[in-house]
Amino acid sequence: MDTNVAVVPPGPGSRTRRSGVALTSTAWRSLAQLGLREWVEHGRRLGVVGRAAGWWIGDWLRYGNDRFGERYARASRITGYDAQTLMNMVYVASHFEPSERREALSWSHHAEVAGLEPQERKRLLAFAESERLSVRCLREEVRRARSLDSPQKPARSTPELVCPECGYTLAPAPAPQQTLAAAR
Repeated sequence: MDTNVAVVPPGPGSRTRRSGVALTSTAWRSLAQLGLREWVEHGRRLGVVGRAAGWWIGDWLRYGNDRFGERYARASRITGYDAQTLMNMVYVASHFEPSERREALSWSHHAEVAGLEPQERKRLLAFAESERLSVRCLREEVRRARSLDSPQKPARSTPELVCPECGYTLAPAPAPQQTLAAAR
């Protein structure tokens, strides 16, 4: 299927007699018996629409923001999405030019890495694509990469106890494991 062609389902409550399918804002229904090939083709189209919607709306709103100024409240009324969701779509769309977007990965995969440096985004998306990672697994990879990049925090030590009367410093109590080891 050519994914460069816009696949747009009919409006709410409409039917597509040619395909024998009814689409509404809340349902997909077969109006006739579909063969396996027809059923598969409908699934492919729905997959393209589902994976592309975040990009389409993000790019649409970026255009509107550039041309008309921020209009999240208006865009929310137009699309039915809440303003925060629209802001997220714009954020992700603005971090990936269309040529950088990977068709094999979902918008959500891209959202997981949008806040990273461009080279790290590219590396993690390539890894996610080659390993066929779920969004959850990619999120774990992002966390792992961030933890490797951040300096290690020193282990918390028991605070020293100082006598307010004489200034004598008490040695911290040994950890429970040390106490058990010493008892053996």
